[in-house]
Amino acid sequence: MSNPSSDMSPAGGRNGLEVAITLKAFRAASGETRVALRDVGFALKPGEVCALLGPSGCGKTTLLRIVAGLDHDFDGRVWLPSPHRLGMVFQEPRLLPWRTVSQNLRLAGASPETGLDEIVAALGLAAHLDHFPGELSLGLARRVAIARAFAVKPDLLLLDEPFVSLDAALAMRLRAELMALVETHRATTLIVTHDVEEAISLADRIIVLSGAPGRIIGDRPIETPRLALTPARAVGIKAEIASLIAKAAS
Repeated sequence: MSNPSSDMSPAGGRNGLEVAITLKAFRAASGETRVALRDVGFALKPGEVCALLGPSGCGKTTLLRIVAGLDHDFDGRVWLPSPHRLGMVFQEPRLLPWRTVSQNLRLAGASPETGLDEIVAALGLAAHLDHFPGELSLGLARRVAIARAFAVKPDLLLLDEPFVSLDAALAMRLRAELMALVETHRATTLIVTHDVEEAISLADRIIVLSGAPGRIIGDRPIETPRLALTPARAVGIKAEIASLIAKAAS
């Protein structure tokens, strides 16, 4: 395994997020060491939205967990905005089943001062505040998970495939709702996705990881404002990114 020489440091004078991971490895059940990430380094400016793409098993979720401070067993450093509030959306909604939607949001630290009513309205949750998670569809549960992340007024937002397993139309609506909140709150955002079109529609920048061990093989800015990104240009960027991912998986 990697040595416990990790450093999760407040950024001090830095306003964004900086990542410099030299090595992240796991001890497999067989006793062998498997390297998940190697020499991954990048920086995000305040308010920048970055999508992380790559083949399955390349370390995308592992990288997100390191940035979130959920995994300290790696070689390298992560500099966080200082001060910062972190909001995170996992692949599964991870709501407390014995609490209502309203209680789940308020347990995250939400109060009237956080603009919770605005977040609830933006995500169409006003009619579901007294419902329990078991009464919600998957789409509604994902909306609650996103609302919970924004309820803390995050400076840094991390999302791990928040729209996975949703049908295309619902995923498109949720992406629009998410981006409206990101633009309002100006959170520095890192989102893991497997969908190239989703990455292009959400991100200011796309980072592509190779197959394991994950390393950066592409770092592509996306034209902004979005009106500058013509359909033909979007198709060209999609082909470019898809080609990188195909090579990474081979």
